[in-house]
Amino acid sequence: MRIYTRGGDRGKTSLIGGTRRYKDDVQVHAFGAVDEAGAFVGLASTYLEQEGYADMVAVLGEVSQVLWDVGADLAVPASVEDHAFRTSADAASSLEPLIDRYAAETEKIQKFVLRGGSFGAAYLHVACTVVRRAERHVVALMRTEPIHEPTLRYLNRLSDLLFVMARAANGRSHTDDVAYRNSPDVFR
Repeated sequence: MRIYTRGGDRGKTSLIGGTRRYKDDVQVHAFGAVDEAGAFVGLASTYLEQEGYADMVAVLGEVSQVLWDVGADLAVPASVEDHAFRTSADAASSLEPLIDRYAAETEKIQKFVLRGGSFGAAYLHVACTVVRRAERHVVALMRTEPIHEPTLRYLNRLSDLLFVMARAANGRSHTDDVAYRNSPDVFR
């Protein structure tokens, strides 16, 4: 199979079902941002594997699979009827026990946390912010046409998971979270 098709040389790409859209279309931004988020999740996973955090690597491996489903679901134009969506209705809620598990590894948060600390945490923080950007693109798409709502819920919950995993990675590496120094104690 050839990688290049020349089909996008004039600035358009295909959605599922064959519809062509410009590459700066809000829908293309949405599934493209999810693809970018998946790349950063993969980067974080690669680093965490070197650190020996096998549980986190396994979680991120599953997240990568679901992000591919989310991106595919977002690449379906609203005009396509009877599409079998891949992102399940309980995809977001399946992350909640993981959020609780990794949050239990961390100290109680008092102040806003800056992105950083250990390398593993920094990679997870970047993945978190890229997921949040993807979520914003999906919200923009949702304002123009119907979306498969579990995709948005999943991204929202995933950013929470990546944030607490970053804090847990800091704890495992005996690195303090970086507190925003001008932050009052906002989490009581």
